[in-house]
Amino acid sequence: MTEDHDDHDHHPHDSAGERTTAPQSDYTARDVAFGAVVAAVGLAVTFGVPLLLA
Repeated sequence: MTEDHDDHDHHPHDSAGERTTAPQSDYTARDVAFGAVVAAVGLAVTFGVPLLLA
């Protein structure tokens, strides 16, 4: 293991179109509402379907 590999040389990064997913990123009320809807559907499927089939 004498070779040093630098991934930055092989994979250039373009910061202009870079996607970020950090929790510190800005988000809007629309993003929060969408997350709440996704959570509600997930809870309905997780708990509602088994209760209906019981």
